Amino acid sequence: MKNVVLLGATGSVGENTLKVLRKHSDKLNLIAIAAYKQFDKLASIAQEFDVKHIALIDPDAFIGASESSLFSRDQMLYAGIEGLMEISTLPEADIVIFGLSGTAGLKPALAALEAGIDVAIANKEILVLGGSFLIQAAKNNNARILPVDSEHNAVFQCLEGVSDRSTISKVVLTASGGYFRDWPLEKLKDATPKCATKHPNWNMGPKITVDCATMANKGLELMEARWLFDLRPEQLDATLHPQSIIHALVQFVDGSVLSQMSPASMTFPIQYSLFYPDRFPGATEGIDLASFYSLQLSPIDSARYPCFFIAKNAMESGGAYPEAFNAANEIAVQAFLKTQIGFLDIPRVIEAVLENPIFSTSARSLKEALEIDQQARLLAKEEVCGLKEKASIMIK
Repeated sequence: MKNVVLLGATGSVGENTLKVLRKHSDKLNLIAIAAYKQFDKLASIAQEFDVKHIALIDPDAFIGASESSLFSRDQMLYAGIEGLMEISTLPEADIVIFGLSGTAGLKPALAALEAGIDVAIANKEILVLGGSFLIQAAKNNNARILPVDSEHNAVFQCLEGVSDRSTISKVVLTASGGYFRDWPLEKLKDATPKCATKHPNWNMGPKITVDCATMANKGLELMEARWLFDLRPEQLDATLHPQSIIHALVQFVDGSVLSQMSPASMTFPIQYSLFYPDRFPGATEGIDLASFYSLQLSPIDSARYPCFFIAKNAMESGGAYPEAFNAANEIAVQAFLKTQIGFLDIPRVIEAVLENPIFSTSARSLKEALEIDQQARLLAKEEVCGLKEKASIMIK
């Protein structure tokens, strides 16, 4: 029986993890869960899986949960990032699933690895911000970082048994193109949060779905892959694949290509991470090879997806530009979701932040990485305010 800690239990990754846990209740035991503030949902999950450790990031939600009658006396409630760190390092834990969005999971992930506990990461941001520190912690403590993101999990499977990274010519991640894939370019200026948070293939949270529409997510995934698989920027690329069946392709120096395919469901990479290196019947129906259909691959259009190319350039430039890209993108997307800026303003905010030369030097510690993150966020917020003022003047 493997003991599982699930951070982000109420989100899309959490919901899919619970499907796998239900399917394999004889092999997996959920011992701790966490969410940002939805304590009523956590209470329901805790009751179903008999979970004794529950954490809430939001302090008001923690107070609400503590004062409610939803939790029993034998259940322990934890608050904030410190609470996440506590449940991520429970002595009985075998693996921690990181399904939280943003950078809240960075310190808990580092704490888990330092305790020698395996982590399965579905969150791009914490690897972009703290990839070098997480990789080193895993090596120092004989722990594993298992990728849950469908593309990275696909690469992980394709590279099984490949120890010499010089034999890899190119790792190519696939992208669906998001909701606006087939929109006329001139119409993108009218794109709304309501449309941007719809996805043609995947069911995900609002931030990541907007990132799919801008393809900032694919740029972040290249940065993530660099750390996970010890690759050079020139070994990484992405391609458009509307069907979301092929999740990654790996081309080797001999010209051969391996790919990994599965339906667009997070249950596949989650289950692979939980049971690695073993395989068991899936929680979701697989591909029906008897009724296989054609698959399309095409180049990514720089006019439609500038965020992808900004991200790729940030990765190639090195220094702290990847961390700055991640922070600026997060602020820009938040502003777009609040209708403070337009869809086409997202890359403008990011580019404005990356023009600052302070990001030319890499962080030497986790403390410095977090400081860089905060600097980029402040600059992005200033840029958002400037765009709001400009829009207000134009309306007048």
